[in-house]
Amino acid sequence: MVEGTEIESMSDEMLDDMIENVRVCARVSPEHKMRIAQSLKRLGHIVAMTGDGVNDAPALKAADIGVAMGIKGTDVTKEASDMVLEDDNFATIVRAVRGGREIYDNVSKYIRLMLAANFDEFIEITVTAVLGLPVPFLPIHVLWVNLVTDGLPAVALSIDPADPDIMRYPPRDPKEDMLRRFWRFILYAALVDFISDFIPFFYAYISTIQATGDYELAATTARTVAFTSIVFFEFLLAYQCRSETKHIFQLGWKGITANKMLFVSVVVGLGLQFLILYVPFLNEVFHVVPLTRFQLIYCFVGSLTAFTILPQRLIPRRQYVEHRKQ
Repeated sequence: MVEGTEIESMSDEMLDDMIENVRVCARVSPEHKMRIAQSLKRLGHIVAMTGDGVNDAPALKAADIGVAMGIKGTDVTKEASDMVLEDDNFATIVRAVRGGREIYDNVSKYIRLMLAANFDEFIEITVTAVLGLPVPFLPIHVLWVNLVTDGLPAVALSIDPADPDIMRYPPRDPKEDMLRRFWRFILYAALVDFISDFIPFFYAYISTIQATGDYELAATTARTVAFTSIVFFEFLLAYQCRSETKHIFQLGWKGITANKMLFVSVVVGLGLQFLILYVPFLNEVFHVVPLTRFQLIYCFVGSLTAFTILPQRLIPRRQYVEHRKQ
C-alpha cells in the first residue's frame, strides 16, 4: 500500500518504478489519481478510473476509460467520463467488461466462418475455370450457401456462449489487427474446404462421363456433389470456429450442444439440403440431381477434413498490452 503523501514526494520515474507493485493507493487526492493513471498508461496498461467529484474530472480524462458514478457523481464528472455507472456498483463494471469481451469474441467467430467459406468458393470457381471444367456452383447455389449454410450458423455464432476463461485474460491491445491474427486459419480452412469439395466434384464428373457419356448429366451431377460437399463441410467448420484455443473435440459434448441455436441451425440446414436433393420440384429449382448413397458417403467423408483444422495452431495467442516502460 502507498499513501498520497508518498506519491506527492515521488518523481514520475520513481512512481513508474513502484506503481505496478502496489495494490492499494490510500488517501490520494484527485491530482494523485491523475498521476497514477498517467503512470500506468506509460507502462502500457489499459487504465480505468472511477470518480464522482468535480476534481476527479482530469483523472477520468487521463484514463483510457473514465467511469463516473451515476448516483453520487456530479454533472461535470459525467461529462468528462466515457461511462456512467448508474447503480454505483463496481460489479456492474465487471459485467460490462465481460459483455464487451463476449461481443468481440463472437464477432471474430462470425468473421472467421464467413471469410473462410467465401474464400473457398472463390478458389474453387477460379480453379475449375482455369482447368476448363464445368462451373462447380451456380448463382442459386452460392446464394443458398451464403444465406443458409453460412448465414444461419454465423448468426448462431454471434450469440455463442462466452468462454469460461474470458475474464482471466488481460486486456487485448486496442491496436490489434483482427485479420492479421486470423489469416492463417481463414486460408487453411478455405484450402481444406476446396480440397474436400474439388476431389468429389472431379471424381463425380469423370465417373459419370465414363458411365453414361452424357457431359451435361456429368456436369449437373458433379455440381450437385460439390454443392452438397460444401454444405456438409461448412456446418462442421462452424463448430471449429467456436474457439480460438481448442479443437471442437477438446470442448467435449458441450462443444456441440452448448450453443443450441447453432445445433438447431445445422440440423435444419441439413434437413433443407436433403429436401433440395430428393424433392423433384426443388431439383428443378436448384438444378441438381438426387445423389446415390455412395455419393453422399464420399461427400460426408470429405467434409470430415474440417476436423484437421486446429485453431490453437493456426491462431496465434492474442498480443496483449505489454506492461513495461517504453
